Amino acid sequence: MSLDDLYRRVIMDHYKNPRNRGQLEDGSVSIELNNPTCGDKIHLQMQVEDGIVRQAKFVGEGCSISLSSASMMTEAVKGKSFAEAMELADKFSGLMKGEEVDFGDYEDLEALSGVNKFPARIKCATLAWNALRKGIEQSESH
Repeated sequence: MSLDDLYRRVIMDHYKNPRNRGQLEDGSVSIELNNPTCGDKIHLQMQVEDGIVRQAKFVGEGCSISLSSASMMTEAVKGKSFAEAMELADKFSGLMKGEEVDFGDYEDLEALSGVNKFPARIKCATLAWNALRKGIEQSESH
C-alpha cells in the first residue's frame, strides 16, 4: 500500500468515524467559524482548566478534509496545555506550507500533508485549527 493510500484511508476514517463529534454540556470555550469559500462550518467547544484543554468536541458540516482535520485536532489537543496546543497548531500551519513536521505520538495529522498541493483546500484543513487558536486566545483574555 502506498503512503498516499494510507493517508487517504486515515482521512476517510476520521471523516466517517469522527472522534469527539458532539457538544459539551459545560464547554467553557465556544467558537464558531466558517469558510465562506466552500461552505465548511465548525463549532468547537473546549473545556479548559488551569490552561489545559481537558476536553474538546466539535460539530460541523463540510468536506472530508475539514471534518477529518477537526477530528484529528480535537484528539491531538486533549490534555495539552495552551502552549502545547498552540505549538501543534503552529506545526500544522507548517505542514500546510509544505514543511517537514514531526507530530510525535499523534501521526494521523501527517495524513493531511498532501493538502498543501491544493491551495484551495488548505482553508478546509486549517478551519478547526483556527477555531482552536481563537478559543485559546479567548480563554487567555478572560
